[in-house]
Amino acid sequence: MSWKSLATIAVSAVLWSGAAHAETISVFCAPTEFELCSSVADAWKEKTGNEAKINKMPALLDDAIPIYQQLLAAKSTDIDVLFLDVIWLGMFKNGLLDLKTAIPQADQDKHFASTLNAAKLDGNLVAMPAYMDVGLMFYRKDLLEKYGKPQPKTWDELAATAKEIQDKERAAGKGEMWGYVWQAKSYEGLTCDAIELIASNGGGTIIADDGKVTIDNPKAAEAIEKAKGWIGTISPEGTLNYDEEASRAVFESGNAVFHRNWPYVWGSSHKEGSAVIDKVGVMPLPVGSIGQKSSGCLGPMYYGVSKYSAKPNVAADFVNFITGPDMQKKRALKDAVNPSIPALYNDAEVLATIPFLKDNQQAFADSAVRPSGYTGTSYNRVSQAFYRSVHDMLSGSGDIKSGLKTLAARLEKLKESR
Repeated sequence: MSWKSLATIAVSAVLWSGAAHAETISVFCAPTEFELCSSVADAWKEKTGNEAKINKMPALLDDAIPIYQQLLAAKSTDIDVLFLDVIWLGMFKNGLLDLKTAIPQADQDKHFASTLNAAKLDGNLVAMPAYMDVGLMFYRKDLLEKYGKPQPKTWDELAATAKEIQDKERAAGKGEMWGYVWQAKSYEGLTCDAIELIASNGGGTIIADDGKVTIDNPKAAEAIEKAKGWIGTISPEGTLNYDEEASRAVFESGNAVFHRNWPYVWGSSHKEGSAVIDKVGVMPLPVGSIGQKSSGCLGPMYYGVSKYSAKPNVAADFVNFITGPDMQKKRALKDAVNPSIPALYNDAEVLATIPFLKDNQQAFADSAVRPSGYTGTSYNRVSQAFYRSVHDMLSGSGDIKSGLKTLAARLEKLKESR
């Protein structure tokens, strides 16, 4: 037999062997990530021969928590890779695989240290960052230009500008126009929105890093009172039931001047079907008063591997692939979300697609962090108590100062149940 024939047999054997040993893993992805996850799975399969079956998470990510809890408590092998909010890492750390040695150190070092470190719990690396989020303000740059208005620096300036443009647009026949749409539904998103308002007003972030409950203070009460006054004036009554997607729909239909949301709205607002293509500007969130910091809520998202995966090494390889530079660039170009890899902040293609990206670096520096670091496994209960209480304050007629006092007393008990 010739050497060429032997070589052909050898190559065929290798290919057959690879196909025979190809693995299939199951992956949870957020609804907004589903299309991207599917394309990543295709690219990963082409590279490795392995297959990733993508499962779409609930539209409201909070609804995934009991699903994860049930799967991990049962030590289920049905799921291998989990999509995780930064505030869930402490909650699920005991069910997540330590990726310290599964992910090459050189690949770990490509990420912002602060974002990677947030996933280092009890000496373990429980997840890898997929992208960085921070609350931002989207606005109709065409309408601000039309009425000669600058970007507002404070919340009071935003409210005044929003009201003036809203009223003038309605008078011109656009009766559905609102000044400002945001998220005040009783869910985790309200924790983010409320922390942004309170922190930017000098009112702290609910619980300090040392465990001191700080929410009961005049600056926090002032911020919540201000937001309550927006509902029904510059924000629709429906704001009390708005999450990110409901509020985004109002903005992208052309019926809002300002809109608080996450960076992905830059991409979604420029897709076919949006009424505001090429009309959108982006800026850091306003401050409560001059001298305070813009306090967009920091919200990195991660991928981790279930400790009970039957194929941990294959799952870890997928996590490293979907959170690596190529896929983060793909995500940035497709959905305009901020990478957790600093090198991409100087990438010409990324900056051409997300021109505001460099400006976001200061927004990250001034960001407000939810108190998941101190509260750990009790964070979910702490956050629920907070957003439910704030929702009651926004929708009810009770005294906000006394409401914060009651909330503080409850948080004192909840924070120590970690």
